[in-house]
Amino acid sequence: MEPRLDYYAASPGAMKAMLILEAMTGNLTIEQPLLHLIKIRASQLNGCAFCTDMHSIDARRLGETDRRLYSIVVWRSSGFFTPREKAALAWTEALTSLTDGEVSDEVYQQLEAHFSETERVDLTMAINVISSWNRLAVGFRQKPCT
Repeated sequence: MEPRLDYYAASPGAMKAMLILEAMTGNLTIEQPLLHLIKIRASQLNGCAFCTDMHSIDARRLGETDRRLYSIVVWRSSGFFTPREKAALAWTEALTSLTDGEVSDEVYQQLEAHFSETERVDLTMAINVISSWNRLAVGFRQKPCT
């Protein structure tokens, strides 16, 4: 499939706003390696090959292992992730797949046990931003560079 359009060229103002949001996520209270894990997982759920690829590369640059990257899709049963990472991944999945219209108390309680109020908001903002990027890339068929 060919890309549908270059969204940067089509609407520079909208993309400037997205880039500001993206820059904001780099200054949040959530550690960069964890941010990449949640960006990868949200991108997998949203079917975004471009963002999954990009954030996997970024995570490797920060020292993430291939073994853990390959296991994000099965994070619950892999045994490779900390309780904090598991809480963040569960929150990511719950917010990315809002098919039931709500997030369970169990998932929120896990999050609450490992993240401060500020971190919970920051993590949620990071999930929102990557989901927006995913929708741009998937909708307009942006593909990973080969």
